[in-house]
Amino acid sequence: MTAERAPLQTVDRALQALLAFSQDRDEWGVTDLAAEFGWDKSVAQRLLASLTHRGFLVSDEVTRRYRLGPAVWHLSTAWERHGGMAGLVRPALRELAAASGFTALFAVPDGAHLRCVEPAEGASGPLRAYRLSDELYPGHAGATSRAYFGMLSPGARATLLYGRPMARFSDRTVTEPERLEELMCRVPVDGYAYSEGEYDPATAGLAVPVLVRSHPVGSLTLVGPHEQLSGPREELLRPLRSAATALGELLSPRRHGRPGRPTAPKKG
Repeated sequence: MTAERAPLQTVDRALQALLAFSQDRDEWGVTDLAAEFGWDKSVAQRLLASLTHRGFLVSDEVTRRYRLGPAVWHLSTAWERHGGMAGLVRPALRELAAASGFTALFAVPDGAHLRCVEPAEGASGPLRAYRLSDELYPGHAGATSRAYFGMLSPGARATLLYGRPMARFSDRTVTEPERLEELMCRVPVDGYAYSEGEYDPATAGLAVPVLVRSHPVGSLTLVGPHEQLSGPREELLRPLRSAATALGELLSPRRHGRPGRPTAPKKG
């Protein structure tokens, strides 16, 4: 991008301010936002005030700190209504399904479950008589959920999963918290989760976490019959991990930096 096509500075700064709100940082004040991006406090104040005026932020009159507002919800609702994340990840899922021959699905957290955002059928055809979109996978059963919940801290995982009834879907479903915790702790070490018949007795799942800035946002899974999926596990992990990395990059917002500012060539 050339200097002539650089983004408008005020617009770019406003977008940087919005993208600064995250799971780890849900509120900002004028001083810390200015320090984060190296802006004058007056610039940060005007940006936050303008975003609040349009409903993208709400301010606390007591603490004078800002949080995301209803306009963000309206945009996210419109995005999902018109394809949203499903449309964004569909090409990568279809490519993975074609390369592996198995059904590929991307799922995101939904309380104590993972929800399938989008599936792509493999060469063996559909797993169900209905589309897997929006199917919920219980947090304690199967590789799809384990690949995500296994990346959470033990405390966060305990809050979501333990202390509530756990349904048994087959004789392979693990419902003992101690054994579940052992399986969850293997995910950061192995980098994947594998299950056979824990949720659906007829299928196996091989899943890896999808990370955005090192934080888990969901999981990517290959699903198929036990006898077909258990054998070539190592061969399947390569394209699966590559696709998960690509999804993580696709879902990553560009928070820092100044797009449009050309970098000077290195002298050499």
